[in-house]
Formats: sequence, C-alpha cells, structure tokens
Amino acid sequence: MKKRLLMTAVLAAATLTGSVQALAEGYPERPVSMMVSYGAGGATDFQARIVTMMAGNEDYLTQPIVIINKPGAGGRVGWNWFATEADNDGYTVAAYNIPHFIAQSIEGGVKYDAGSFEPIANWGADPAVVVVGADSEYNTIEELLGFARENPGKVTVSGAGLYVGHHIAALQIEKAIGGKLAYIPTKGGGAAAMKAVIAGDVIAGINNLSDAYRARESGSVKILAVADMARSEEFLPDVPTLMESGFDVDNASVNFRGIMVPAGTPAQVIEKLADRVPAMFEDARVAKQMAAGGSPMKIMRREEVQAMWDARQKTLAELLAGLK
Repeated sequence: MKKRLLMTAVLAAATLTGSVQALAEGYPERPVSMMVSYGAGGATDFQARIVTMMAGNEDYLTQPIVIINKPGAGGRVGWNWFATEADNDGYTVAAYNIPHFIAQSIEGGVKYDAGSFEPIANWGADPAVVVVGADSEYNTIEELLGFARENPGKVTVSGAGLYVGHHIAALQIEKAIGGKLAYIPTKGGGAAAMKAVIAGDVIAGINNLSDAYRARESGSVKILAVADMARSEEFLPDVPTLMESGFDVDNASVNFRGIMVPAGTPAQVIEKLADRVPAMFEDARVAKQMAAGGSPMKIMRREEVQAMWDARQKTLAELLAGLK
C-alpha cells in the first residue's frame, strides 16, 4: 500500500513537472498583461508602453504585452492586487517602482513586501525633481526652500502618493531645511501631481524627471533642482542637484522601474522572461522613443535587480527610521 502511494506521488510530481516544462517551452502562447499601479499618462505608464512596444517581435516574446492600469493610493491598490490575486503563470506581470513598494511595505498597511514578487529586469532610473509653474515667482531652489524654511507648512507641494519617491524626497528636503512642507499626495499619480502644479493648485511639486522634462518642453513648468548625486547631463544639464545647492538630499528617491512577476511563478517562465526582456529594453527603437520623452534608461538584468532591491531595502529602512 505504501509503495503504491509513493508511486502515485512520484507520478503526480512527474506529471506536474512535465506540464510546467511544457508551459515554459510554449510560453508565451497568448498576449501577456502588464499591470501598472499608476494612471494613464504618468511616467510609469508612458515608459511601460514604450519599453514593451517590441514584445511581439520574434526576437523577444513573440506575443504583445497589454498594459492594464490599476491606480490608487500611491501604487498600493495595484500591488496589493498583484500580490494577492494575480495569476502566477507568467501571463500577468507588473511594473515595479523602487523605492515605492519597498518603502510602503516598511511603513506597513499593505499586503506585500519584496518577497511577494520576483524581479525580471529593470528599464530605467528616473530622479525626482522640484518644479514650479512657469509663471511662479520662484526661479531658484534656494528662493523656494528659503521661503519654506521661514514659513513652515505654507509651501504646498504635490506628489504622486505617500512613501513613493516624491514623498521620500519631500521628507529629505524637510530634514535638510529643518522645516515642514505641506506635501499633498494626489490621486492619479505623477500626471495628476504635475497638473496640480501647472494649474496653480500648489506652489510647487516633486515629480519625475521624465514628466517634468516633457512639461518644461511645453513651457508649462520651471525645474529648480534634481534629487540625485549628479546633474542629468543628458536631459537637464542646466538644472543643479539639491546637494550642490546646499541641501543634504541624496539619490534615495530615484525611481527605478522594471518588470516583475508574482512569487510562485514557474522558474522556467522566469528564466525565459529574464533572458528575453532585457534584450527588448535594449532595442534601438525603444531607446529612441525613451530619449525623445526625456526618460532616463538604466537596464539591469535579474541578478542586478535583486541586488538593487536588497540594497534599497536596507537603506530605506534606515532612512525612514531617521525621518520619523
């Protein structure tokens, strides 16, 4: 009886292994959905559509990637859904934003952490910038933050949500000036946050370089500073960093973006995605479109992304503990 049960278990395991291998060999056999935790028109959505536009090419995935937006609560709505409800068969992937989902998991109140997901590849690194409307009285970061220092809580600042890169930059700025900003998380992500600046609903905004670059090109905003360790020589060579302007704000808020799958996705599927997706990001047509949109690229493979996630987990835990 025991031998029969053991044989049944072995056969079941072999059948399961065979079916998983068959899945991986034929994968993908239909279009793949990619969940974006922010609204249409924002930097993550804009870039996700560009970096996946070649997915159907026979050199990459051979099937298109279809974007599905699930915005809300600074990304929490989408990532909660992805961690708890998305199928882990490789046909539902998601865009990740770091530091966003890691910082949110550290703060709590969400259903995910870094262990809920498996990284595939990274396509970009988008610094936070401080912007004001085109007709604002402030022309330098020193003028804006000098006023904020002398008038705690009176400088209203829009951002894409709580404990996203924009909020982390705001917290760092508050610490640097020894004062308070009136940080206002907007519904709809970076696009809505930028609209608030352009409409004059807030005095300033903290947004992505890519969103701000496009807004400045249209004459809608002025960009006063970049929250990074060096200027963006490719897109904003004329804009100083907060650090060089005398404010102790480093690159902790830089927004890394890439593709991930739910934990439990078959290893063979992960391996295929990890092999094909970085090459897709490296396509010259993708690079051209990203550059035209002011979107900085930083392509990293799975192992590099995992190391980056681990490093950010440590630095963000220390940073957030020090900012409370």
